[in-house]
Amino acid sequence: MNTEETNVELKDAETKDAEPKDAAEPAQVAADADATEADVSEADLDQEEQEKQPMTGGGGGGGGDRAEEAPAEKNGAVKLKIPEEEEEEEEEVKFTGLNKEELLRVAGTPGWVRTRWALLVVFWLGWLGMLVGAVLIILQAPRCRDLPATSWWNDGPLYQIGSVQAFTAARDLKGLEQKVDSLSQLKVRGLVVGPIHVAPADEAVNLRFEEISPEAGTLEQFKGLVQAAHKKGISVVLDLTPNYQGSSGPWFSNISVTSVAERLKSALVFWLDEGVDGVQLSGVERVAGVVPSLWTDIRAIVQNGTDKHSKKRVLIGVTDRSSAEDVSALLSSTGVDLLISRVLRPGYADAAEHARSVQLLYSSQSQTKLAWSLGGRAEGHLASLVGLALVKLHQLLLLTLPGTPVFNYGDEIGLMDEGNKFPRMLWDSDEELNGTLQEEQAERLSCRSFFSSLSELRGKERSLLFGDFVLLSNSSSSLAYLRVWDQSQRYLAAFNWAEEAAALQLSGAALPRQAAVVLSTNSSVLPADTSVDLTDLRLGPGQAALLRFPYTG
Repeated sequence: MNTEETNVELKDAETKDAEPKDAAEPAQVAADADATEADVSEADLDQEEQEKQPMTGGGGGGGGDRAEEAPAEKNGAVKLKIPEEEEEEEEEVKFTGLNKEELLRVAGTPGWVRTRWALLVVFWLGWLGMLVGAVLIILQAPRCRDLPATSWWNDGPLYQIGSVQAFTAARDLKGLEQKVDSLSQLKVRGLVVGPIHVAPADEAVNLRFEEISPEAGTLEQFKGLVQAAHKKGISVVLDLTPNYQGSSGPWFSNISVTSVAERLKSALVFWLDEGVDGVQLSGVERVAGVVPSLWTDIRAIVQNGTDKHSKKRVLIGVTDRSSAEDVSALLSSTGVDLLISRVLRPGYADAAEHARSVQLLYSSQSQTKLAWSLGGRAEGHLASLVGLALVKLHQLLLLTLPGTPVFNYGDEIGLMDEGNKFPRMLWDSDEELNGTLQEEQAERLSCRSFFSSLSELRGKERSLLFGDFVLLSNSSSSLAYLRVWDQSQRYLAAFNWAEEAAALQLSGAALPRQAAVVLSTNSSVLPADTSVDLTDLRLGPGQAALLRFPYTG
């Protein structure tokens, strides 16, 4: 700082000091001026000496620190360093975007207009490309088949209880109600109960359709059974065959058919109002042929829905005919929803004949009208007809054929007839058993588990539920067929009835080389989830297996 700058600062200071005071005496002003000039001279000398001193760095002995801390005095001017409240703190600057006026100015420029149109063109071209791609995918993808129209009785097996007294220890309808939970575990879709009405053998005059036999229970017990079954999703079908205990035929004599059929009409209305989901009748060909008009009325009462009962009811016919041609003709002439026959009755024909019968019925009738059964009220139980060793094989057969499988009570555990067609049902408990009884119980439980697994699989796999039936191979002792539906997994069922091992060579455009085992009647030979060669599929004596492979397009 030079002398002139110093003088200016001093004059400014004097002016400030003089503002709040009254005008000073002239003599005093002159004295102050002389003193000031002397001070200025001394300040100039001090400045010259300071400029001659060497400069010291910040790291030199701390002198630099003291120089920074002390106020700087230079040529009479004092400079104070005021520290900031927070060191190294910078104010953050936020960009809040363009305001409305700025946006309008930018949007109106030619460059922005071109950019906007370019983005718009790119967007529509991209959208159009995705649309075209989606259309091409849809057109090239195989069409899914519409699901067929089915009814509740096509969704799972029907379970016949011809004798309420033999089915439970309680020996009445109340005991049957208590077993509904157990039957639900088997995934059965419907119970066929009875006949339980009052019908003295061969006495048409004493026939009372609307009255329950005291040996079977009461009407209140029957209502309880219906309610319990419905809660579990199980329908109840009532067998109303008129002369079920007599020997003169299910409809008594030809003379009585008309009167019995007329009385049946009012009984049907009564039981349908009580909540039953269908009716089973034996000897349908007789009543349909003798009194066709009454048969038409019977069909209408059961099959036509009403506002009060919107659920579809089933009319099941039972015939003792075994010819596939006769059964097909009877299905068409009677108009029943299902017809239980003896087409698969063991001993009537070999495996090749059974395969031909199945193929004929499948090709001539909708599979929703086909019913498959082995045994019943008149024939007895499955294990007694085919032998204990082949029970699982026939369970697999009935549960994989196209149509509705129908089982007699106890067929799921291999129950044997004991001198009559209504043996006591065996319910396993946790009681301690000896060695022989333990083995028998283990076999029953194994049969039941096999049945339950198959029944559950059939209810959820479309190929087994309503898939096409394709016969692959058949002989007098072996059989193999395929069940396929649209793009669902394919199932192959193979059977060997012979007493020696069999090898099946299965090949074709619809078959892969390998398939996975789902279930086998002998899991130690063909364990589940193992892979087998279809060109050389080997089955042991009396063995059957269910295989699976994926849809490949």
